[in-house]
Amino acid sequence: MLVKEVIAIIEEFAPPAYAEDFDNVGLLVGNNNAKVTGALITLDSLESVVDEAIDKNCNLIISFHPIIFSGIKKLTGKDYVQKTIIKAIKNDIAIYAIHTALDNQYKGVNDMICEKIGLKNRQILIPRKNSIKKLTTFVPNQQAAEVRNALFDAGGGSIGNYDHCSFNVKGEGSFKPNEQANPVIGSRGNLHLEEETQIGVTYPAHLESTLITALFKSHPYEEVAYEINTIDNENQHLGMGMIGELENPESPTSFLKRIKNQFNCGCIRHSDFGDTQIKKVAVLGGSGSFAINDAKGAGADIYLTADLKYHDFYKGDKTFILADIGHYESEQFTKDLLHSYLTKKISNFALILAETNTNPIKYI
Repeated sequence: MLVKEVIAIIEEFAPPAYAEDFDNVGLLVGNNNAKVTGALITLDSLESVVDEAIDKNCNLIISFHPIIFSGIKKLTGKDYVQKTIIKAIKNDIAIYAIHTALDNQYKGVNDMICEKIGLKNRQILIPRKNSIKKLTTFVPNQQAAEVRNALFDAGGGSIGNYDHCSFNVKGEGSFKPNEQANPVIGSRGNLHLEEETQIGVTYPAHLESTLITALFKSHPYEEVAYEINTIDNENQHLGMGMIGELENPESPTSFLKRIKNQFNCGCIRHSDFGDTQIKKVAVLGGSGSFAINDAKGAGADIYLTADLKYHDFYKGDKTFILADIGHYESEQFTKDLLHSYLTKKISNFALILAETNTNPIKYI
């Protein structure tokens, strides 16, 4: 397989359109058309990870975090970022980063955290806005099923656990072809009335061009009538963070000790707590201080995230606990998630979980 073919499989799961605007996802180093000898899956791309890729005959690194985040004006090897990039280029190793595209995926980073903790009734904590669109088109009754199925095949009409979702209304359409027209139905210069079906389907915004292509290929008319609207509904299956419930309530002390053990945390920093039982848990892998109010507003008893600052902890109280479990610790299982997904899709070459520990933080 070529690098670009592997990327296509990755992006079926976590499309770049899912990523935040500030992020830098995609192929960051390397040649799209290179043949893949093996892929190393890691949380971070570091010089030591490139060394591991070389040792294991992997010319593709699939990384959660992007090694290139802000602009680089020189490549002189003055820091760890430049050293990593130079070594990768010298050894013809491609680096692909997925980052917030996987953060926002419903079955992504935060779902993995919930799975490890054992949370039920999971929901997105901060659903993505302006990510759902609706296509409405008008088709002769006899061709309605064909057009509708083409839209479904292109990704339209999927809502959560349901697909092939549409709404259809029968009515009468009118049109009058001019002298330059080549009408499939009706004749030039004459008003025509046609029994038509109005088809409406919702779709993820990033699939718009695919859906429009499918519409034009399947629609019988020379001029296709259609409307596109952005829906204000929040996307309940795309967004940052997740919230769920424990099967049985736990005391804060018991719960945090369990988390420390499960996530192998060097320590857990937390806000003050009383004897309130933990039932509803909000999580957000990586830096999550921006979602504190969302977690509290959603009724969470505790919010697990990372990179909280001193003053962030004042936002906690005895009924809402803030807990910083560590950046690396909260995202460490991400590479297992990617490995599990890709091994179901690819059998052409080795998919290897990196053994290099890329956590820059150590504990005494």
